[in-house]
Amino acid sequence: MRRIRVFGLTLALPMLVWQLSFFVAPLLFLVALSFWRVRNFRLEPAFTSVNWEYILASDIFWSTYSRTWMNSIVATIVTSLIAFPCAYAISFKLQPRTRQLAIFLLVIPFFTSYLVRIYSWQIFLTDNGIVNSLLAYAGFGPLPLINNFFGTLIGYVTLTLPLVILLQAFSLMFIDRSLIEAAHNLSCGRMRTVFTVVIPSARIGLVVAALFCFILTFGDFVSPLYLGGGQSPTLPILITDTTKSGQQWPRAAVIALMMIGTLLAVAFASIAYAYRKRGR
Repeated sequence: MRRIRVFGLTLALPMLVWQLSFFVAPLLFLVALSFWRVRNFRLEPAFTSVNWEYILASDIFWSTYSRTWMNSIVATIVTSLIAFPCAYAISFKLQPRTRQLAIFLLVIPFFTSYLVRIYSWQIFLTDNGIVNSLLAYAGFGPLPLINNFFGTLIGYVTLTLPLVILLQAFSLMFIDRSLIEAAHNLSCGRMRTVFTVVIPSARIGLVVAALFCFILTFGDFVSPLYLGGGQSPTLPILITDTTKSGQQWPRAAVIALMMIGTLLAVAFASIAYAYRKRGR
């Protein structure tokens, strides 16, 4: 028994070393950095709470924090709603070979750079872009599709939609089909079966997919800057602006720690809800 435990701990050692080296150690350094100070554009080790007091008392920070929250929540809801019909069709309507092809096509976007995909959207969404040119033929004026929240949302969906579809599809594939047959035998319609059997049975996968979407969009820098115009900054943009203004790395560390704390709280709450037993 002891040999088995030692063997198991040995196998788990690489993951432990990875977490300590690339998560815990940088996080501890970030915490320490948030208490340093900047004097004459130079970092000086210290233990002062002035950076925390400055950021937490800043109206700009809290407005940006709220905006980042709302952007991520809206993106998570929109992406999840778009992804579910696709994942449902892949899981229940396609033949095995066609399903494999669909999954392969969903993986292909990850072969290209996310930044390249965002730049390509600018060709479609600008006032003289492809979308507005097509609308002009239909007699509609140019619509503001870029440098606003709509452009940011397009970027968020581009980033997260393939991953969310894959996670939802993998969850739906493992649903016990006998439960669906039982619902049909009890005269349950298709839509009612989806909401009373399919979604509750795939709750863990659906919640995890939404969690990944929220995490990715909450920390995304590219879409708010290049498609949103950066006029309504999010927390990642605020971190960049803070480091550029007087080399205020300690204040940027405070913002980053607030982001990490928020994401950890959301992750723990989402996982607790996903694995909560029914009836509680």
